[in-house]
Amino acid sequence: MDDRYGTDVLAAGWRNAGRKQVARVEARRDLVVEVAGDDYVGAVTRIESGHVELEDRHGRVRLFPLGRGFLVDGAPVELVVPAAEAPAGRTRTASGSFAAGPSRARVARASRILVEGKHDAELVEKVWGDDLRAEGVVVEFLQGLDLLEDLLAAEPPTAERRYGVLVDHLVPGSKETRIAEQIRRGPHGRHLKIVGHPHIDVWQCVRPATLGIAAWPNVPRGVDWKTGVSRALGWPADDHVDIARNWQRILASVKTYRDLDPALLGRVEELIDFVTS
Repeated sequence: MDDRYGTDVLAAGWRNAGRKQVARVEARRDLVVEVAGDDYVGAVTRIESGHVELEDRHGRVRLFPLGRGFLVDGAPVELVVPAAEAPAGRTRTASGSFAAGPSRARVARASRILVEGKHDAELVEKVWGDDLRAEGVVVEFLQGLDLLEDLLAAEPPTAERRYGVLVDHLVPGSKETRIAEQIRRGPHGRHLKIVGHPHIDVWQCVRPATLGIAAWPNVPRGVDWKTGVSRALGWPADDHVDIARNWQRILASVKTYRDLDPALLGRVEELIDFVTS
């Protein structure tokens, strides 16, 4: 009589007895996989925070947790993070600076960099994240420049706690410029640096060529800019979930500082110098 439970309860591997083994496959870029039970098929575009990003043939992007639940050529697989390739020689970070090698992040400074929104923070983190951790600089987002004055009143900057602020659409005559000038003239201007780029939104700080387009679309007045851009590029834009996915698609295309407009590069470097000097 076959005893499917075995005779030795202490034998190694008893938990996996009778279970079908699933191949472990590295989730390398351009690997085409199917999501089991979902009918979604896409190519791997990136790995981030334990998730794999897939893009289907219509350009739609979705995120899934790494692990089981995928098919490759019809066979069940477990997607795992690709083994890191050993770098040859001295490497550079995404910002272009020389990588310091494995080390513990520095304890956070009191000084910090403030940006207007989540997308700004994610872009700064992707390109300058290694540098910021090495310097102990935290990036926070404001959810709008209008809230900066309240933050300064609650936590005033000092010589030991400087604030560097990155602003969208900082051009002559804009609302952002008027707010920035008013704050600079106020009681906190001495330990505060406000700089910005000329674009309507941080999306435009990504060079069009990085996305394979000739230029960012023009959006008529009265139309939400991100919604208008998404629709002009043929991307879904029915709700904030679509907009978030579109941003992740843009962010995934950025690999190094070369993918960004120089109008942003200099300003971020200026803020890092200000809060670390």
